[in-house]
Amino acid sequence: MTDAAEALAVEQSLSDGRRPLFGLSPGAEAQRTRSIPDAVRRARWIAVDISAAMFGLLFVKPTAESAPLVPCFDSSYPGVSAETRTVASQQRSDLVRHIRGSTTPLWWSDLDGADTCLDKLDWAIPTDPVVRGTAGLAFPVHAEHGQCGLAVFVGDAIALVPSGLFDIHARCFSLFDAVTRIRPVEKLPSISKRELECLRLTANGYTSEEIARLLKLSVHTANQYLANTAQKLNAVNRMHAVAKALRLGLIE
Repeated sequence: MTDAAEALAVEQSLSDGRRPLFGLSPGAEAQRTRSIPDAVRRARWIAVDISAAMFGLLFVKPTAESAPLVPCFDSSYPGVSAETRTVASQQRSDLVRHIRGSTTPLWWSDLDGADTCLDKLDWAIPTDPVVRGTAGLAFPVHAEHGQCGLAVFVGDAIALVPSGLFDIHARCFSLFDAVTRIRPVEKLPSISKRELECLRLTANGYTSEEIARLLKLSVHTANQYLANTAQKLNAVNRMHAVAKALRLGLIE
């Protein structure tokens, strides 16, 4: 489908009261994804098609450090919602193992007495709430070079028939593949627990002397840890290292 033909199809779908991109080929969607804002629009229309209130896309970090999920974007783009930050900060080793080893979608419902369609999706399996106090779907997604992640859709009125689950998952796969080509997941250096502790305290405003006292280190050792993290993160100084660590989800 050419750009002009696709534009006409979108315009016609709007005039008919249908959702843009609904019924367009996955290839046509993928061709339009040249930037992260394009990817956010695609994710938003997937959410619209299943009546989800929120969405998010997260990478699985290639290291075994804590908080292995890194937010890429969500429905609050260009910001990141508190819900997505909560997902990224959870110590969910079971979730990470599932993402790395399976493509089976997950569903959850943490709503008292609420009736959802999620338990009728035979191919999906239940899991502990990814976002507490909500209901939703989470699709493991994979791309080249071992990259993997999670597409999350949240809402108490998600509407999806079992036969539509495959189409939505395929669109999530296509979206993730496009995003990894735009923004490949960063190969993170190996940063020790003690180095991260020093960086986290720096982020909270502590000086080298205060960090040394809290962690029972010499001031020289504390400064050495901070210098190591700056070097490993290719940062010009410790505050630059803090900013990069926060962005990568290494510290909160």
